[in-house]
Amino acid sequence: MRIDQLVPAFHRGDAIGDEAAHLRQFFRSRGFDSEIYRLTCDRELERESNEFAFFPEPNRSDIAILHFALASPLSQAFSRLRCWKILISHNVTAAEFFRGFSGEMARLASLGREELAWLAPAVDVGLADSRFNAEELAALGCKETHVFPLFIDFSRYEKQIDRFTFRLYRDDRTNILFVGRVVPNKKIEDLIKVVFYYKKYISPLVRLIIVGKTSSLPKYYHSVAKLADDFFLNPEEIVFLGHVSDESMFALYRASDVFLSLSEHEGFCLPLIESMIFDLPVVAFKSTAVPDTLDGAGILLKDKRPDYVAELVDLIKRDKAMRDKIIAGQRRRLEKFKAEGREPFLLGLIERLSQRSGRRGNKKT
Repeated sequence: MRIDQLVPAFHRGDAIGDEAAHLRQFFRSRGFDSEIYRLTCDRELERESNEFAFFPEPNRSDIAILHFALASPLSQAFSRLRCWKILISHNVTAAEFFRGFSGEMARLASLGREELAWLAPAVDVGLADSRFNAEELAALGCKETHVFPLFIDFSRYEKQIDRFTFRLYRDDRTNILFVGRVVPNKKIEDLIKVVFYYKKYISPLVRLIIVGKTSSLPKYYHSVAKLADDFFLNPEEIVFLGHVSDESMFALYRASDVFLSLSEHEGFCLPLIESMIFDLPVVAFKSTAVPDTLDGAGILLKDKRPDYVAELVDLIKRDKAMRDKIIAGQRRRLEKFKAEGREPFLLGLIERLSQRSGRRGNKKT
């Protein structure tokens, strides 16, 4: 039996690329032939993957896995395969978040969601890294859906932090951290409003640190930067760092007082788990997959009022007992996440599909 994976783009450090590489390693360790086929990839990954043009026609008993995050020519080709088809959904952000900022991104998001809608009923099994994503697949007509936890390489977080970055930001200011691309669904403007309230009514010693690409949607980035200017927040108070090294990012997790997310669309939100790894208290708005990822840990917000959120951030910083209680809950959630059995689930799924292949073959004779 072959178990191959199809990815539109194969990048190192990208959640989909890391997931595909880990799964291939696991399949091979269990004796299966397994390759990754892609449309594009990083130059240094060309030898670690294959062009989709060379994807061989699979046998009916083989398994093909499509990682879906955007519309691509892979979807049509995948839907026509006569082998077992497994879809791993990495979610598609709703188009309405991009309208007014980028017609092209809104168009691509709409195409992605339309493509997922007709693809879901055509696959044998749908996997998703959150209950929110799995329920979406089921609603679209996917015959069998399961929550399949996101692969996280925890050894990555054992790197030494960048001491210079830690000393630079570990000062008298209250550090509010957010990690994620600067795009509309992340609601950076709401974070800025919280900082404005904090500075005006609680303490001028506050800093919002935003780690994530600012080039994904320049019009949106410029709009939130202007909002900060309109609120007379200076670059020391609203810090856009863009992409940083792992060592610097881990230093920022250590140097911060609270991780704050007011995002309104998340398929999983890895930084929530990363905050737990570094014992950084999490405050996050209750939306999409966020409740699934937190699973009772951190503080889940139903209200994004800037005064309420700012006062809560300040309380978490000042009240050690409260902070310790939050961290204890996050540690329990982290251990539960680590204990979720991805590999046994996969082996069970492969065995069930193999048994179905046998029954399917018997029906032909």
